[in-house]
Amino acid sequence: MREIKAEIIHGDCVNVLSEYSDNMFDLIVTSPPYADKRKNTYGGMAPDKYVEWFLPRSEQFLRVLKPTGTFILNIKEKAENGERHTFVLELILALRKQGWLWTEEFIWHKKNCYPGKWPNRFRDAWERCLQFNKTRHFKMNQKAVMVPMGDWANARLKSLGKNDVVRFDSQVRSGFGKNIANWVGREKAYPTNVLHLATECSNKEHSAAFPEALPEWFIKLFTDEGDTVLDPFVGSGTTCAVAQRMRRNSVGIEILAEYCGLAKEDIAVGDYQLFEKGGRNARRNGSKNH
Repeated sequence: MREIKAEIIHGDCVNVLSEYSDNMFDLIVTSPPYADKRKNTYGGMAPDKYVEWFLPRSEQFLRVLKPTGTFILNIKEKAENGERHTFVLELILALRKQGWLWTEEFIWHKKNCYPGKWPNRFRDAWERCLQFNKTRHFKMNQKAVMVPMGDWANARLKSLGKNDVVRFDSQVRSGFGKNIANWVGREKAYPTNVLHLATECSNKEHSAAFPEALPEWFIKLFTDEGDTVLDPFVGSGTTCAVAQRMRRNSVGIEILAEYCGLAKEDIAVGDYQLFEKGGRNARRNGSKNH
């Protein structure tokens, strides 16, 4: 069986990645510190300075990502002085100027988000997962994330109107603009770009860990077994733990030493190896549940 390796590195990703060769990673999936969020944990980053702070790091991401690879950025706007700050939109435009292709935007719907209200808005129940690529020809395993068709197709086909023309050899002129032949007799369908995933609050002693299902979905979609995944803001190690379980190699970088410790504890051993920067010592005795 091919050996799968997980590497947890303590340091700032902008410095750590400078030691890596070009075109090494198949997927980068990460959730960086949000602007001015959890100041006691991360130190905070002012929204007006966020793009300036992020671009040197994304320049390294662009260099180490393979031409067929994908970069998924989980990020969320900040409300400030009664309106949405534009730093996320500014970051998207800046990344495009840096050389990234903004290929897609996925929405993570937090389906168990609890209610809340402020004087001029309600609680957010979603976050962005922005997809960037180096080229237009990237690896994408769409069948790996197909979902059960359910009863939707039958209901849709029963309610076809006179303007719904089914053509099996060309485009369909229907209100949905879809080829109805793609739905007939199938048990599974391709998903939408909205991911309905529950949050995992206060897990792993980390204040902002995302659910395992989030990196898992993107790892399925954009990598194969034996590929290598990078999380440059790995936190408590969720991405690396999921990648390992799915038999992908992984590198996680974290600037806070205490979170590096959590990440290393969460990496299973046994048939795997955990590498630490410098010593690169293998651990093979015992295992750790996620």
